[in-house]
Amino acid sequence: MTTSYLARARDLAEQIDRHGIAVGENPVSEDSIRLLRDAELFAVMTPREVGGLELPLADILDICAEVSRADPSTGWCHMAVVVSVAYFGAYTDKATVERMFARGVPLVAGQFAPNGLGVREGDNYRVSGDYQFGSGVLFSDYIGLGMVTDDAEPQMVGSCVPKEQVKFSGNWDVMGLQSTASVDYSIRDAVVPAGATFDILTPEVHRGGDVYRLGILPLTAIGHAGFSLGVARRALDEALRIATAGKHRMGHGSKLSDSDHFLLAITHAESRFRAANAWLHQMVARAEDSVRDGGAVDNVLCNELRQATVFLSRESADIVRECYLHSGTAALREGPLARCFRDVHASTQHFFAGQAGTLDMGRDLLAAATLATDAE
Repeated sequence: MTTSYLARARDLAEQIDRHGIAVGENPVSEDSIRLLRDAELFAVMTPREVGGLELPLADILDICAEVSRADPSTGWCHMAVVVSVAYFGAYTDKATVERMFARGVPLVAGQFAPNGLGVREGDNYRVSGDYQFGSGVLFSDYIGLGMVTDDAEPQMVGSCVPKEQVKFSGNWDVMGLQSTASVDYSIRDAVVPAGATFDILTPEVHRGGDVYRLGILPLTAIGHAGFSLGVARRALDEALRIATAGKHRMGHGSKLSDSDHFLLAITHAESRFRAANAWLHQMVARAEDSVRDGGAVDNVLCNELRQATVFLSRESADIVRECYLHSGTAALREGPLARCFRDVHASTQHFFAGQAGTLDMGRDLLAAATLATDAE
């Protein structure tokens, strides 16, 4: 279903693409961030109760894909903020949302891995930690953090601090996703209210609909899946555009558009894209339906959603590579296809494209097979 917000993302695509080309290896364009903020596209996953849009999960997936199709680095930063700010709208206490959302939906980004230590001081924690891969932090209002607390029963929680309390390293020197400016950063002796924290594995929902009970891993997976969908779609479109422009590769007897080899390759790539896209959308719909009206969270289903994201991420990298190889020097020169190639391969190094979700689904498959065997 095409929502008005998906239409907004599509309307902004040309401008975001142009800004992405203009910045080169520099951080994502401030103009693109302003466009996305003005269009409310950072608020698509945030609960309505705090001023967000709380769109259906399939719509969020498609919007993240559309922004990433326009420019991968911008899309990566967009999805990082989309999921991060939703955490604080749904999982923190009233005082926190009154402070953070007083002037509208803020921009929040950062790493929530438990790299910090939180020392309990009354109703607060004093936090210090060093963090990596801060996608979106340079333009965000609040910077995310993860920590292990020193409580009698230590907790692994996430929170955030105002940007002014963070020291950025400025050390983003990488092959792909260069414009995300995903710098390392450090936090020292920041005071974080206990009510501004949430359990990373089993967060308590304070506001918003049933989908927030799915938790951080499934919701974040949707953002990453949107990125992979958008980049693969852009690469396929670019390869077809190059072919229809009359590309004739040196040493080949015919134009790309007349080559059976190209037609077979691009059709196989398109088929792989559609198959992965269909499975991902199916799992997103099933996950949302499973918790509707208070239904219990199905961890097996959540693991399938995570694995659909892993599968899509890896398929997308292969699809982009096929498009790159068949497009010759048109792909080698700086442009959309070169950006897609670099950025999608950088994304495969992320946790959400890794094998943790695959192992969890594999264990579920084995357990189901064992039960079936025992029942015979």
